[in-house]
Amino acid sequence: MKTLIRFSILTALFSFAFHSMSAEFTVEKTKGGVTVKYKGKLFTRYVVGQSNKPFMWPIIGPNGNEVTRAFPMKKREGERHDHPHHRSLWFGHQGIGGFDTWHEPASGRKTNLGSTVHREFVKAQGGDKAVIVTRNDYVGDGKKLLADERTHTFKVENGQRIIDVDIIFIAEHGDCVLGDKKDAGFSVRIATSMDVDSKKGGSIINSNGITDKAAWGKRAEWVDYHGPVDGETVGVAILNHPKSYRHPTPWHVRTYGLFTANPFGLRSLGQGKDGSFTLKKGESIVLRHRVIFHKGDHETAKIAEAYKAYAREK
Repeated sequence: MKTLIRFSILTALFSFAFHSMSAEFTVEKTKGGVTVKYKGKLFTRYVVGQSNKPFMWPIIGPNGNEVTRAFPMKKREGERHDHPHHRSLWFGHQGIGGFDTWHEPASGRKTNLGSTVHREFVKAQGGDKAVIVTRNDYVGDGKKLLADERTHTFKVENGQRIIDVDIIFIAEHGDCVLGDKKDAGFSVRIATSMDVDSKKGGSIINSNGITDKAAWGKRAEWVDYHGPVDGETVGVAILNHPKSYRHPTPWHVRTYGLFTANPFGLRSLGQGKDGSFTLKKGESIVLRHRVIFHKGDHETAKIAEAYKAYAREK
């Protein structure tokens, strides 16, 4: 009987080890957050405790190169070193309960600075896809203002690297005013070589065919930002799900490389009316976005078709 039990345990352990080795995605908790690997190589890191907000960096694109800017995490020659609060992939808001979680002390802001404080990892799991679920608190002057739960799902399909980011904002700590601010939303800061202002072939286009500088402030179902990295054209597309708050979102997208889906800044982004609102205690809103890191431009990557498929998902 003991031999049978021992055999069963060894079989289970072997099965678990085999599954872990064969999993396409692995997820490892570290002192600084969570590391996500695809087929044994780095995909990204979810970083906590190094800024006034969590962020992902680096993000490795489909050609094996970094597709988001390294600054301010690392200073590299040839990159723009502006806006030290633009941390690769992140969420920030300049007006949550009167406090600013977009900027940082290094931005030169000295008043009303807040922070997004990582509370816990609810889930960190690998397999045929990776899933990281976190809970966070927005804090100003020592007071908890708002909470969120973020679900990040990492996939690779048809050679494209995909991160789905669903953020549920919850008025857990009482009523909270979310202001109409230009600097707010779900953001990516692309690699400097990809941006329009570098004049190396970078381009912005949205779902309505509006390009480059003219895409700023416009509502759209998706926006694609593509350009060269190490001599090859790659792109980053952010898709705004129909169930996301105030879909289709206005876009705070800049030719120098900032790329933000901002449903909060209506007046600030030229949409006319003031978009400020109060989230009452116990209420919630949801932001849903899919980020596609792809080869080539938006047509090569079939971003319009990818959006239609994403929009059908519940």
